[in-house]
Amino acid sequence: MDLGITGTVALVTGASKGIGRGIAAELAAEGARVAIASRSREAIEATAGELGAAGFVHDSADLDAAPGLLTQVAERLGGPVEILITNTGGPPGGADPLGFEREQWEAAYRDLVLAPMALIEAAVPDMRAGGWGRIVNVVSTSVREVIPTLMLSNTHRAGMLAAFKTIARHVAGDGVTVNSVLPGRIATDRIFSMGGSREEVEATARREVPVGRLGTIEEMGAAAAFLCSTRASYVTGVALLVDGGLTRSV
Repeated sequence: MDLGITGTVALVTGASKGIGRGIAAELAAEGARVAIASRSREAIEATAGELGAAGFVHDSADLDAAPGLLTQVAERLGGPVEILITNTGGPPGGADPLGFEREQWEAAYRDLVLAPMALIEAAVPDMRAGGWGRIVNVVSTSVREVIPTLMLSNTHRAGMLAAFKTIARHVAGDGVTVNSVLPGRIATDRIFSMGGSREEVEATARREVPVGRLGTIEEMGAAAAFLCSTRASYVTGVALLVDGGLTRSV
């Protein structure tokens, strides 16, 4: 299937590894001109070299730097960002949902709400002017069924679903779609560190995930790339579960 995104300019944040890297790799394979960003210069340059992407150092906590990042990408890749993937790591977990400090709440809000919104606000004007754009936020299945130890993530990621639904209706008439992907148990360093070990996490997935295994970053990349395609022009305001059937809610 030709996704129709050859030559488009794409930016993926949090893309030095994990799900962000998987999405960036898929977009590059589909012919997009891909920019990737993360805090670590060493990590992002190494990944950029492996993917044939353009690497940029960007700290999502620096909200004022978002417009500048979009400008840098446009200058280096020869045009404004047409595909934006907002991907950020998760905040710390904890067994007590009432046990987080105010500073932790504020940091999580900054990372999961304000940071992606700063990029979206900077990218949307050019998308609307060009009559085409794709925005995809990487969220979590916890917005459908809360994960008890992830209070901060549960709360702020769910808020972004409402934000994306609101934005989607506002920009749909300009050819811009706004969607979310909800990864379940994907084979990343984060899930292995949270689960104790790779072996334990994989064993649990075999027992609990209906397809009998963890998902891969390549499968996440394929789902996100479809939402970025010309084929998905009538799909907006959607939160797509990519979880092997794990989520029980309707």
